[in-house]
Amino acid sequence: MIIDAHSHLWLRQDTVLNGQVIKTTKNGRSIFFGEEVQMIPPFIIDGRNSAEVFLSNMDYAQVSAAVVVQEFIDGFQNDYMADVQQRFPDRFITCGMADYLNPGFFAQAKSLIDSGFKGMAIPGHRLFNEAGWVSLTSDEMMRMFKLMEEKDVFLSMALADGDRQVAEMEEVVQECPKLRVAIAHFGMANPPQTPPWLNPDWKRQIQLAIHENVMIESGGITWLYNSEFYPYPSAVRAIREAADLVGWERLMWGSDYPRTITAITYKMSYDFITKSVDLTAKQKSLFLGENAERFYGFKNLIELPYVKNMSE
Repeated sequence: MIIDAHSHLWLRQDTVLNGQVIKTTKNGRSIFFGEEVQMIPPFIIDGRNSAEVFLSNMDYAQVSAAVVVQEFIDGFQNDYMADVQQRFPDRFITCGMADYLNPGFFAQAKSLIDSGFKGMAIPGHRLFNEAGWVSLTSDEMMRMFKLMEEKDVFLSMALADGDRQVAEMEEVVQECPKLRVAIAHFGMANPPQTPPWLNPDWKRQIQLAIHENVMIESGGITWLYNSEFYPYPSAVRAIREAADLVGWERLMWGSDYPRTITAITYKMSYDFITKSVDLTAKQKSLFLGENAERFYGFKNLIELPYVKNMSE
């Protein structure tokens, strides 16, 4: 069973982050920090990155379930996340997101947790405003983390490049040892053909998974290694390096759907793993599903049949 540990859904992008507009335009494009970019595949002409379209991709690619996180650049999607969770409980686990950039977010986070969200997402790499970086160890943050630990709500955490937030995250993990934490984007691992100083400390993020309840997920790894492109041999090497540091039981596959599938198909975002000759069958099984099933507590996973392409 294949499980996607990092994906996104929204009905429409229409938000402002630090004075910069992010807004859906047409043909899968969005205004993004001053330029128009292809945010999702061009055949999604209405800009709706919906659960139904994602499920169609998942069924075709034989992905049984997915974790849906949130990001400031997509705007707050809590209402839609709750709706998706209610309608497709065996296919999705969705995360809530509070307004961490402004004081008073604890009450909002508590309300989301009380409403039934099983996870909370923090785009930590965007936790800055005019006053500077928002601390992960502030009193309000720690109150939220302790509540999440008490309620067994997991944390999906995207950290800034390198080790900027690693020490704070280490403190969070030590203060809340039973809090389940998934570190996103594979520590922003260094892509090939880039200076080694670009992100020399990405493994510091990986090493957070030496703690019992911390996992690493690879959402966006095909974007990080896009310059090399499919079948991403350097990404496979990075995954093996991470496994050498923390073990295969600490790593999970994530796609970062839908942004990554503007360049590749959804299935390609994981089948470079299944086709790799450098990984064992057991390593592939742990990475692509077994670890995520255990960590997130998925139940009633469905087995999806292979559907032959007309062109085969």
